Amino acid sequence: MLSSADMAPMDMIRSARVLSSSQSIHKQVYIALLVVADALMLALAFTVAYWLRFQVGITISPDVAPSIEKYLQLVAILLPCWLFVFMLYRLYDMNLLLGGTSEYSRAFNASTTCMMLVVLVSFSDERFVIARGWLAMSWLLASFFVCLARFGLRHGAYLLRRHRNYFVTPAIIVGSNREAIALVEQLQQTSYSGLKIMGYVEAHDGEDLGKMLSQDFELPRLGTLNSLPEAVAQLDIREVIVASTALSRSQLLALFQALVKLPKVEMRLSSGLYEAMTTKVNVSVVGAVPLMSLNRLRIRGLESLWKRLLDCVVIAVASPLLIPLFALIALLVKLDSPGPIIYRRRVLGVGGKQFDAFKFRTMVTNGDEILAQQPWLALELAANHKLRDDPRITRTGKWLRMTSLDELPQLLNVLMGQMSLVGPRMISPEEAKEYGIMSSNLLTVKPGLTGLWQVSGRSNLSYDERVKLDMHYIRNYSIWLDLQILCIQTLPAVLKGRGAY
Repeated sequence: MLSSADMAPMDMIRSARVLSSSQSIHKQVYIALLVVADALMLALAFTVAYWLRFQVGITISPDVAPSIEKYLQLVAILLPCWLFVFMLYRLYDMNLLLGGTSEYSRAFNASTTCMMLVVLVSFSDERFVIARGWLAMSWLLASFFVCLARFGLRHGAYLLRRHRNYFVTPAIIVGSNREAIALVEQLQQTSYSGLKIMGYVEAHDGEDLGKMLSQDFELPRLGTLNSLPEAVAQLDIREVIVASTALSRSQLLALFQALVKLPKVEMRLSSGLYEAMTTKVNVSVVGAVPLMSLNRLRIRGLESLWKRLLDCVVIAVASPLLIPLFALIALLVKLDSPGPIIYRRRVLGVGGKQFDAFKFRTMVTNGDEILAQQPWLALELAANHKLRDDPRITRTGKWLRMTSLDELPQLLNVLMGQMSLVGPRMISPEEAKEYGIMSSNLLTVKPGLTGLWQVSGRSNLSYDERVKLDMHYIRNYSIWLDLQILCIQTLPAVLKGRGAY
C-alpha cells in the first residue's frame, strides 16, 4: 500500500487520468489527419507530374499521348493502393510515429514500392501504357510532398506536446540510481519522447531520486516496488520504465510477473549500459542464448554510403558559388592582418584519430601575447573554450564568425573523408575530458560542419547542453535528420547569428 507520504496529490491524479484518457482520441485524430494529408499530397504529386510531363514537356519517351480521363482513372486506382501500402509500412502506427525521423525513410520506401508495383503491372499487360516520365516524377514528388506534409504535422504535434500535453503518455520510472537519473533527464524532453514522467518508485528503501536530480526536474516519490501496481492504477500509467541496474534479478522477475497482469501497461527495460548504447547493438542467438554486441561505428554500411553521397552531391552543386566566395574571403583575410589565410586546428575524428581541421584565420598572429596580458580572459577560455569578447579577433574575423563563413574551408576536410556536412561538434584532444564517458560515443561518427549544436544556439549553450545534443544526434541519426538540419535548420540559424562569436 502507498503511505500517506507517497500518495500522489489529487490534482496530479486527475491530470494523469485526463492525460491517459485523452491520448486515444488525440492519436485517432492525428492518424486521420495523416491519412487525409497523405491523400492530398499524393493527388497533388500526380497532378503536378501530369502537368510537368504533358504541359511543360519534361519527358523520357515522347510517344505517349496525353489523356486526362485515362490518368484520372489511373489516379483513382493508385491513390487507395498507395495508402494501403503506407499502412503496410506502418506509417499509421502511433508506436512508430512522433519519435525518430525513420518515418520519412519508411514513406520513401513505401512510395518506391508502389512505383515498382506499377512498373511490374505495366510490363505484364501491354494495354497498360503509362508515360514513364509521369511515373518517375510522380514517385519523386509523392515522396517529397508526403514527407513535407508529415514534417509539418510532426512539428505541430511537438508544439501540442509542449504546450497542451497532447500525444503524451503517462509513465513511471522504476529505480533511483544514476541510470534512473539519466533516464529521467532524457525522457522528460516530452516533445521527443512522448512520455510524461509522473514519478518514481524505489528499488531499495532509503534511496531518494528526487534529491539526486537537478533542479530542472521535480519528480515525486510514489513508494517502493511493492506499491507499484497501486501507483500504476492510481495514475492510470501506460508506460513503466525500469532502470535495470537498480534492480536485482529476483526483483526484475517479480516486477515482470506483476505487470504482465496489466495488459494496458507497457514495461520497458533500459539496457544497463545507457552511455555505451549510443552506437546501437546487434542481437544474435548463440547456442539458443541471445547475446548483444556493440557497434564500433554508429554509421555503417548503406547509411554511411548515403551520408557520403549527400556530402559529395551538396558540395558539387554548391561549388560554382563557393569557389568565388573562397577567393573573396581569402583576399579579405590577407588584407585585414598579416599572417596565413588558413588556420589549422588539431581535432579528433572517428576512433580518436587526430587531423587538422581547416578554417579561415580570424585572429591576429600574436594572440597568445594579448591573452597573457589579460589572465582573466585566459581563465574564461579554459572554462568555456570560447570568449564572448575576444580581443584577438580581427575585423574580418568577427564578421566571418558571425556568419560562420570561417568554417567553409572544412569542406576540404569533408571531401577528404575526415568530416561530414552534418554531425556532432568537433573537439580537440584536450576537450575530450569534458565529454567524460560519452567521449567514446562521440568518436563513433565524423564531426560535422553543422549539426544540432549549431542550429540550437552554438556558443550560447553550456557544455552539458552540447554533450546532450551530440548524443541525441548520434542516437537518432538518419539521413532524414541530416537533410532536416542541413536544408531547413542551418540557414535560419546562420542568418540569426545566435551564439556565434
